[in-house]
Amino acid sequence: MPSAEGLRVTGVTVRFGGLTAVDGAGLTAPPGTVTGLVGPDGAGKTTLCDVITGLRRPAEGAVLLDGRDVTGDGARTRARHGIARTFQRPGTPGRATVGDGVRAAAARAERARPHPGRSARDRWRRRREALRDADRRAAELLARVGIADYAERSAGAVPPGVARLAELAGALAAEPAVLLLDEPLAGLPVRRSRALEVLLRDLAAEGLAVLVAENDLERVMGVCDTLHVLDAGKVVAAGPPAEVRAGVTTCRSTAAAPPPARRPVEVPLRTPR
Repeated sequence: MPSAEGLRVTGVTVRFGGLTAVDGAGLTAPPGTVTGLVGPDGAGKTTLCDVITGLRRPAEGAVLLDGRDVTGDGARTRARHGIARTFQRPGTPGRATVGDGVRAAAARAERARPHPGRSARDRWRRRREALRDADRRAAELLARVGIADYAERSAGAVPPGVARLAELAGALAAEPAVLLLDEPLAGLPVRRSRALEVLLRDLAAEGLAVLVAENDLERVMGVCDTLHVLDAGKVVAAGPPAEVRAGVTTCRSTAAAPPPARRPVEVPLRTPR
């Protein structure tokens, strides 16, 4: 679902008591590009990601998607408008397999999508057909992110890097306009990191606005079109990666870790047979 204008964040400030975790931060993530948000641990990257996806309300500032102010919208509403996200620490869905999790995500996406028809019965039939297609869609996504061989493995027993890629497959099932990834390269071996970089470039070429949050600037130098550097809650540099690397000295964040945002509870859906 390509975006017309992409994501724009302006003047976002988040406070936890007397601590300012994010201080007037802003960034843009245009469609068709990969944008990086880099900074040390405690810089406020995850908190800013929580604001973008609706898990936290800022004290000040705004989040705009395609020019529409979504600051007051909750996480589910923003997801329906096309914002998808992966987390720094993927959830472990009990005994479910990797494939089960992605199939559930594909089924949720189909349930949320309108299915036009001449009558209520016709719309119901088309919706059931779409839900039955969730298995095929999940298989395609698992293959695309490079973990098809793990489809029948327990999601709680796979390596952390595979769990991150499974969460990415689930996010792509929603066909988002904006894809936000929180440290997606952490824990990946070099081969998978390179494959993920290629995938992110391909997704951008398809029209997505991709935003990657990482604590290591070097990890994203080769994949991002633009970098924003966050330190102690403030954006201290922004621009092409080579210029940012040349101009940024060592970042030293003084922000303490905020309390974790509540992650939306996702209940696996049964696909009609």
